Amino acid sequence: MKQRTVNSYLKEKYGKKLYKVSINAGLTCPNRDGTLGSRGCIFCSGSGSGDFAEDPKLTVTEQIELGKKRVSAKLPGDNFGYIAYFQAFTNTYGPVEKLESLYMEAARHNDVDIISIATRPDCLQDDILKLISGINDIKPVWIELGLQTIHEKTAKYIRRGYPLSVYDEAVLKLRECGIETIVHVILGLPGETKEDMLNTVKYVGDSGVQGIKLQLLHVLKGTDLAEEYRMGKFSCLTLDEYADLIHDSLEILPEDIVIHRMTGDGDKKLLIAPEWSKDKKRVLNRLKEV
Repeated sequence: MKQRTVNSYLKEKYGKKLYKVSINAGLTCPNRDGTLGSRGCIFCSGSGSGDFAEDPKLTVTEQIELGKKRVSAKLPGDNFGYIAYFQAFTNTYGPVEKLESLYMEAARHNDVDIISIATRPDCLQDDILKLISGINDIKPVWIELGLQTIHEKTAKYIRRGYPLSVYDEAVLKLRECGIETIVHVILGLPGETKEDMLNTVKYVGDSGVQGIKLQLLHVLKGTDLAEEYRMGKFSCLTLDEYADLIHDSLEILPEDIVIHRMTGDGDKKLLIAPEWSKDKKRVLNRLKEV
């Protein structure tokens, strides 16, 4: 693979491995609170993609400490640090004062090296960008944008809720602010051809962002996508099809883009399909072959 993996990138920049601790800040999403809709994106679980985050009733500091315990219990030595990952729902969607309090609590934590904020391109108003820029002066901030696809027909089907032009504008503003940007792309969305998916990957690579997450489509219990799957309206990718997609994606991405993910874990208690994705060791071994 000619691109940099996130692990090699972090070791180059910080001299150590960094582990994400997932935070649920108790926020919501315009796709859930009635602003754009109330059912979320078609693939999104009830936890707003934060299935592995901590309890939102806990403070940010308490959640970080719990995450640290989970990581440190599995690892020898102490030459590693942490990324505070605001993961569940839309983490720039709320009053600026509340967001500032949440981000600053993470920034003040001595063991946190980076703050990563998962959000939507349509939730980055100027006051939010000003806030993030200020936090970035204290500790590095990553913004993770959920794009998933560039194709408007698919975007409408998954209920994304914004046009591609909003993504373009958000990336431009984040670049102007000097904020490192990572984009989420889902491979295997219903109705998309291999060419469609690769066109999305190429678009993201050419858009000037610093990182990309390539995510396998998971069908999870309790989502509208699960009902579509039950009715036989689409099928999931096979492991070989997915591996081929990853290979071709890496071929067309710029060499300086950081690969933050090549697959992804679905909560095994919720995962309906594809079944092969439950065997993480097998999947990673197959992807190493690409």
